[in-house]
Amino acid sequence: MKENYPIFVHWYKTLDWIFNILEHYPRKVRFTLTTRISNEALNTLEWIIEAIYSKDRVPVIDKINMSLEKQRIFFRLSFDRQYISMKQYKYISNDLDTIGKMAGGWRKQYYEKNQ
Repeated sequence: MKENYPIFVHWYKTLDWIFNILEHYPRKVRFTLTTRISNEALNTLEWIIEAIYSKDRVPVIDKINMSLEKQRIFFRLSFDRQYISMKQYKYISNDLDTIGKMAGGWRKQYYEKNQ
């Protein structure tokens, strides 16, 4: 059933990309920044699944949006510190924006349906 939700499918692919990139971060940030990024990314996946099965999705979608914003900042910091390339930064920024738009559309659809 989760595979019927484009936001789940898209985030799953993004999560795989994130984990591949984090493997190449310097060892000195392995237990700080990479841990924070991976935890937020996994939280996002959990909240997407929770929203799929929840009757009141809005609070969960708000958590998804907050997590995406944190990840935007973490990846901007990663780019500024030269842990990722410009190409990688553009890729993840685009993916985070796409997921954010999907979550926003999902939230709007839920409101329209329940009013």
